[in-house]
Amino acid sequence: MAKHPRKRRPPGFLLFLALAVLAALFLRWDNTALQTTHFDPVFADLPEGFDGCRMAVLGDLHATYFGENNQRLLEAVRKADPDYIFLVGDLLDATREIPADYAVQTADGLAAIAPTYYVTGNHEWAVGNVPELKSTLAAHGVTVLSNQFVALERNGDAIVLAGIDDPNGYADQKTPETVAAEVYAAYGDPFWVLLAHWNNLFAPQYSLLGADLVVSGHGHGGIIRLPFTDGLLSTDRTFFPSYTAGLYEENGSCLFVTRGLGNSGPTFRLFNRPEVAVLTLHKG
Repeated sequence: MAKHPRKRRPPGFLLFLALAVLAALFLRWDNTALQTTHFDPVFADLPEGFDGCRMAVLGDLHATYFGENNQRLLEAVRKADPDYIFLVGDLLDATREIPADYAVQTADGLAAIAPTYYVTGNHEWAVGNVPELKSTLAAHGVTVLSNQFVALERNGDAIVLAGIDDPNGYADQKTPETVAAEVYAAYGDPFWVLLAHWNNLFAPQYSLLGADLVVSGHGHGGIIRLPFTDGLLSTDRTFFPSYTAGLYEENGSCLFVTRGLGNSGPTFRLFNRPEVAVLTLHKG
């Protein structure tokens, strides 16, 4: 009986297979390998006591774990040695099952590192039970700012930190303009920071409130970051968005947007690693 020669895979197929495996490994790394990035905004009217103040900014976790119980994330934040930690919304995700203890673990871990402040994003309101979430976070050491503000003190000086709920919140909630007016009524003309989830409301609305610094998330870094762009795709699925990552300025107000940490639903990141952002304030 004649033997048939074994068919060999063509070299092109093996090359394609190798490239596909490498691409899959890169995509996994690109979506799970934390990157700590540093930013150094300068403000002429920053109180002396806050010169050198470090603020860790975390956004858009979407119930994602980085290591068991988020230990890799907590270690990255701990190494940054922040004076304050800001959680700027979308801690949870409406498109996936959320572990029952996710908010508790996150709050306990971050609050043990530095004073932690939180504002809601659109996904918390889509998930529901926002009052329960706020109570849980507060019970585990996180200060929840729901259209409220507090004074922060450092080296004998003070600034004001305000936080507003996501626009998807209650229909009768305070407007950002009302919160800003209350800040000025209480403190005169302070240096103040505003935590607000939506990055794309900065130019038309938040930059007009008078805050020296607005800190946001929501943009996911433009999801896919390409050279010479501010990201390819917005979270609203429009192309080439603005205000998706880093520092911007409009109307005398500075904006910082974190690229965030997690993904929502089937989305993924490309050339846009999960970010632990560290803002160090400087007096110019």
